[in-house]
Order: sequence, then C-alpha cells, then structure tokens
Amino acid sequence: MRKSFLSIVIILFGLSIATIQDYRNPHSPFQLFPFFKTVHNPVVIKTIVPINKVILVDFFSKYPDFKKYQAEVSILYKKRNYASIWYDQNGLIEFANLLYSKVNQLEEEGLKSSLAYKDEMEGIFDGETHKTLSKTDTELLLSSLYIYYAQKVFKGIDTQQITELGWFLPRKNISYGALLDSLLVDSKLLNENERQQLGQYYRLREALKKYRQLAQNGGWDSIVMSPFIKYMYPNDSSKTIGQIRKRLFVTGDLKRDSKSNWYDEELMAGIINYKKRNGFKLNYSISCDHVDDMNLPVAERIKTIMVNMERCRWISPELTKADEYIIINIPSFKLIYKKNGKKELESNVFVGKSMTETVIFSGTISYIVFSPYWIVPKSIIDNELKQAMVRDKNYLVSHNMEWNNGDVRQKPGPRNSMGLIKFMFPNTNNIYLHDTPVKSLFEAEVRTFSHGCINMSKAKELAILLLKDDPDWPVERINAAINGGVETTCVLKKKIPVHIGYFTAWVNDAGTINFYKDVYERDDRLATMLFSSGGK
Repeated sequence: MRKSFLSIVIILFGLSIATIQDYRNPHSPFQLFPFFKTVHNPVVIKTIVPINKVILVDFFSKYPDFKKYQAEVSILYKKRNYASIWYDQNGLIEFANLLYSKVNQLEEEGLKSSLAYKDEMEGIFDGETHKTLSKTDTELLLSSLYIYYAQKVFKGIDTQQITELGWFLPRKNISYGALLDSLLVDSKLLNENERQQLGQYYRLREALKKYRQLAQNGGWDSIVMSPFIKYMYPNDSSKTIGQIRKRLFVTGDLKRDSKSNWYDEELMAGIINYKKRNGFKLNYSISCDHVDDMNLPVAERIKTIMVNMERCRWISPELTKADEYIIINIPSFKLIYKKNGKKELESNVFVGKSMTETVIFSGTISYIVFSPYWIVPKSIIDNELKQAMVRDKNYLVSHNMEWNNGDVRQKPGPRNSMGLIKFMFPNTNNIYLHDTPVKSLFEAEVRTFSHGCINMSKAKELAILLLKDDPDWPVERINAAINGGVETTCVLKKKIPVHIGYFTAWVNDAGTINFYKDVYERDDRLATMLFSSGGK
C-alpha cells in the first residue's frame, strides 16, 4: 500500500514538472488541465478598454465639442496599437489626476479657459457625476483632455492666426505622442519642460504669479501729478514724490518706502531701476509720461505678461540653443548677439515706422558688405525721391546718388543710408541689418524711424565679433574695408541665425521683468484672439 501511494505521488510530481515546461505550448495535451497553469503561473487580469477606429468615430459623434481633437487622438491610439493610455490593472493611472489638476490651473499658465464636458470630467475624479461613464468614454475623454491641454500650453493659437498678426518666425513642431510619452515617464515635465517650451515662458510665468499677488493685495494707488508741472528733478519735494516712492516700492524698484516727499538719492536709484525695466532713457527726470506709465493698472501688466507667454509658445526652444545667434526685439529696440550661451554684444537699434513696420521673421546672415551701396527701393523712389527730384534737380548729386541700370543707388561713404557696414540675410521682405550715419537717433526713447530695416549703433563691433575666428579678416582689414570707399563683400565661413521678434514683456537673466511700449499696437489684437473665445 505504501509503495502504491509513493508511486502516485511520483506520477503527480512528474505531471507538474511537465506542465510547467509545456503549458505555454498551445498544442500541449496539458492545455486540457488549466488548473495546473493557474496554480503554478497565475495570470494577472488587466483592465481592458476596447479602442478601435469605429469606437473613436462613435465617441466624437457623441462628444462633438471635442471633435476638433479627433485627428490627434486617433494618431495617439494608432501609434499605440489602440492600447489603453489612462488605465492599468489598478484602474486610472496617477498621471490622469495630475493632468486634470493642471487643466484646472490653466490660469497659472496665463490662459483663460472654458472646458467642454466639465461635469463629465469632474465625475471621473470625484465620482459624483449624474451620468454613468463607460471606461471607453472615460479613456477617450482623458485623451481629448490631454490634447486640449497640450495645444493650449505647448502650442498656442493656430498658425493661421499668428500669420494674421504678422508673425513669421518659424513655428515649433509638436509631436503630441512623443510629448505624452515623456510626460508619462516624468510627470514633473508638466510643471516645467524646457525641451518643449522656451525658457522665457517659465520666467514670465513666475512674473505672472508675482503680479497676480500684487493684484490680490490691491495693486497700486494712482499717482496724482499737477498739470502745471512737466518735470520733477532731484531735490524737488511734493506729495507726488511720496506717491511715486510708494509705487516703486510696490514693484520692487525700491527696497523700502521711507514715505518721504523729498526726491532724494534713494529715490534716484529707484527711478533708474524703473526706467531700465520700462525702456525709458536713463536720467533722473520724472515726466508726465513716466507718471502715466506708472499709473497703468496692474491688470494691464498682467495682460501684457499673458500675451507674451503666448508668443513664447510659438517658438522652439532649440532656437536659443544654437552655438551662435542674433536676436532683435522690436519693442525694446535692442539687438543681442550670443555665442556659446554667453552674451557677446548688446546694441541699440531703431526699426521701421508704423507705416513701414519691421517684419517679424528669422533669417541667416551669410555675408557682410563693407562700404556698401544703397539700392533705393522702388517704393521710396515712387513715394519720395521722384517728388524730391521735381523740387530739386540736383537732389541725386547732393545726396551722393546716381542712376544705375534703371535703379537709383547711393554711393559708398559716411553719408550712405546703410552706413559703413551691411549684414545680409537674404529675404523677400528686403530687410537688412546695417549701420547708420544718423547716430543721434539712438538717443530717442521710441526708435521707429526706418523704412523697415534695422539700424544698429554697434555695427563695427558686431562685424569684428562675427569675423573673430576668421584669419582672413583681422581687425586691420576690417578697418580698411570700412574706410576704403569701395564696396567690399565678406562671405561668412559660418552663417549666423538672426531672429527678429516682438516681446513687450521680457524677464532678463537676473529674473527682473521688463516692460516695453507696444510700438506696433499688437498686444490688444493678440489678447482678443487669445481670450475672446473663452479658451475653448
């Protein structure tokens, strides 16, 4: 009897080993004994959310306000072989909650929004919806929510709209699938993602937080200045001085408010800080214009920050990661040349008048012209020169101009409208970056004087820096070409990207926010596009 029992045990043990070795084989006879498989290799039952093309079409018919996201949502699932994104074996993944939380905090991203199917969304997370949602509906609502969020925060308004605004800088490309993959791996990228977003965006976001706090604290009081006083200077004393002191303390231009009505040295330092941040000429006088600027409501500053955050969404962060590049900000009238992440040069510029606005676009400087001719644009010939020549038959000669193959050109020399140096980045707008013979124009606060080209105060310094690593162009040769009176072309061995942008709010490397005049009156139009639709 004992031997029989042992025989049975040995046989059962052998069957178990065979099962372990062979149960994965669909042709194995041991598939007839599923209880062996269950005991020795338990299967984890995962939540299954059926998704396919038909289900996607049915979903967007059921939720038409999200139909605009159908193409992008479909791509997400196609690339994942229609596997669930938002469910795992435990139910909804934690990232779903994080995404929903960020959507509810879109105001922190400088956005106003009105989310469709808000009740259904709330019900997913608080369980108090009056509607019973299937897992499939929940899955696809969350994918639509993701596209909604990613478009608003990482992409911004559509390309056609920004083109209508005259913005021709290259638009960044976004792969919603790749972005989602990175967010699922590292959810912290929801808070800050400089691989997808220009670093300036996050600096402006911090400034927005500060200014909203100022608004919650009551903003700032209006400054009252006598209409009979045009300027105030150091050592002046008045209630207005005390009000200005308080205003500068609120915005951090002064470290303390002494409550003094006397324009002392402490206030002088605060005025300089304020003027640096707001694009004013650096001196100690206080004018009605300065007081009017200080009296802009905090809500206006908040709006300015928000529209400039939107502009940041359009730009690829790769733009500022190039080894060398030049960026020109029209409202600040500044050019900055950066190399290997370091600012090598900052120059004042003046730009196009309101009727001949400088175009916002990117180009590549491929060559420099020393002692250039100026080929007068046909529009200037028709609208200005012809009338001038009727009034003065010697106009061309007196302005060092001549006819050349049907064109009018100005000969090289110190009076040439291009100055002594021209940086060429071929473009259909005929926009150049060049020197100017009229250096006094750089003293103006609002520098909109040109026919669209960008005139810079430090053209020679820029040329020397761009040719620093070219042994064929030492400084001596550059000086000779500048002063030679003969047009000379230098082809750059390394082409330099140049980007012309439009930012009326900008946070510098020190974390200080600067505001600039909206010289082409573009902020309000962008704000209307950004906010009028309710953010849907």
